[in-house]
Amino acid sequence: MRYGIIGAGAMGYRYGVLLQEKAGVPVDFIETWDPNREQVREQGGVYVSRDHENRHLVPINIYAPEEYDDHPDVWIVFKKQMQLADELKRDAAAGLFTDDQYVFSAMNGLGHFEKLAQYFNPDQMLAGTAMIATVLNGPGDVDFMGPENGEAMHMAPYNDQAPDETMEEIYADFQRATLGPEMSNNWLGMCLTKVAFNAVCNTLCTMFEINMGQFGSYPGAAEMAEQLFNEAHDAAARAGIKMIENRGQQVQSVLDSCVKLKYHYPSMYQDFSKGRPTEVDYINGYIARLGRKNDYPCRTHEFVTHEVHLAEQMRNSKN
Repeated sequence: MRYGIIGAGAMGYRYGVLLQEKAGVPVDFIETWDPNREQVREQGGVYVSRDHENRHLVPINIYAPEEYDDHPDVWIVFKKQMQLADELKRDAAAGLFTDDQYVFSAMNGLGHFEKLAQYFNPDQMLAGTAMIATVLNGPGDVDFMGPENGEAMHMAPYNDQAPDETMEEIYADFQRATLGPEMSNNWLGMCLTKVAFNAVCNTLCTMFEINMGQFGSYPGAAEMAEQLFNEAHDAAARAGIKMIENRGQQVQSVLDSCVKLKYHYPSMYQDFSKGRPTEVDYINGYIARLGRKNDYPCRTHEFVTHEVHLAEQMRNSKN
């Protein structure tokens, strides 16, 4: 199958490059950030490192939406939540989407699948989550964090039905690409489990401007994680959503990740440190809204959402 990557950022590059190099399938990148697209064309591809080592150039095909005239079988979407609606509108206006295409996304936070469903048949949508740390150093330069074959992800049909033949092919391609896929039949519980994880690691590392290892070394890290997970799981239970990990497993997942990726700064921190808006409203804010909707205020998530926005305001006032 042919894949189109919408968003040549850290995760878009990782999925696309691994599919191209490991699975041997054709991949095209759609990129609306002009400096990134122009840099890739000037240097003849994207520079790829792993844990800051073995930097090498990988040739790729990259286009603005209006330049692209091919037909992928599957779109893989990695955009920031705040940018997605405008991206999809521009891509649709350029004629990129057709009724026979499938779409997969493992973006951070929640709120994007409703937007995707405006352009794709929900029966042809795959939800995903990725426990994969990646850093975009700059235009045309990406760093894959973690060891070879250490990638891990979940995927599930958006309609919670059994995967069809095309979805099974996508799963097989992800396996060959060493992305470590696991198939689920509970897309919302799967995604909310990852949102809860990010609501701990991404948000707390951003608030204190620290990496994963520094957070994990704090003696109270497990207790802080447990407090946030308890609220998220209680809100999910009241909404009738079954998480795919229990509270204890999620706390342990945070602690394990803080060891495995001890030098990694999560994507929310990367955005914050570069003066970009964070996705906290789609992570902690999503959990807070879910709780309020089901008469269970998640006061810690509400508080830290405000804290991140306050930090953004103070950062912007200094610039």
